[in-house]
Amino acid sequence: MPTLEILHENNDYIVVNKTAGLISEQSPYEAVTVETQVFNHLLKSKPKPYIGIIHRLDRVTSGVLILAKKKSILVAFNTLFSSRKVQKTYLAVVKNKPAKNKGNLVNFLIKNNKEKRADIVQSKSKNTLNCMLSYEVIGKNDVGYLLEVRPKTGRFHQIRAQLANINLPIVGDSTYGSDTKYLPLSICLHAWKLTFEVSGSNELKTFEAPLPNHDFWKFKSI
Repeated sequence: MPTLEILHENNDYIVVNKTAGLISEQSPYEAVTVETQVFNHLLKSKPKPYIGIIHRLDRVTSGVLILAKKKSILVAFNTLFSSRKVQKTYLAVVKNKPAKNKGNLVNFLIKNNKEKRADIVQSKSKNTLNCMLSYEVIGKNDVGYLLEVRPKTGRFHQIRAQLANINLPIVGDSTYGSDTKYLPLSICLHAWKLTFEVSGSNELKTFEAPLPNHDFWKFKSI
């Protein structure tokens, strides 16, 4: 059973480094989730802890996840996210060499519920959502290339789908065309940093999650 890695905790919220393979939110079909891990941790100091799910990461993704310990904090973070005052920075490993070392991707996305994936389409319709991200190549190893990715929208599977759309499927992500094996229930996508504006001030706070301890994530800077 994966252990809970706590990056920061205070009276208002707890920040963890989510293990790939776990879903974020409690489910009757999952014995262990990040929410149940945090709940069991908080039980040690409080008989009936409150946990508010502020945001989620895909099961196959690791990295920074924040959970609220008070209803008021959940509401405050929801406001920050909805007003786009939270910047998420991801790291992704791709096998193919990007055509450009950096770029901006703007696409139309449709959630494909039947196949549990997102599809990039060429034209806008009533079912499409716009999705935007920027990326930059920051490293290289024998597996491929390390990309720093900053989504500007928060769409379902958008990083995975948008990168695959330019022939850069994330290593281990067979759903989007990767032919490289990685760890079970995992892909090489890591929520590396999360930065937000502290309520009532101009101060920015950043939390960073250490990279997975795997050779695929050992890179030389370029």
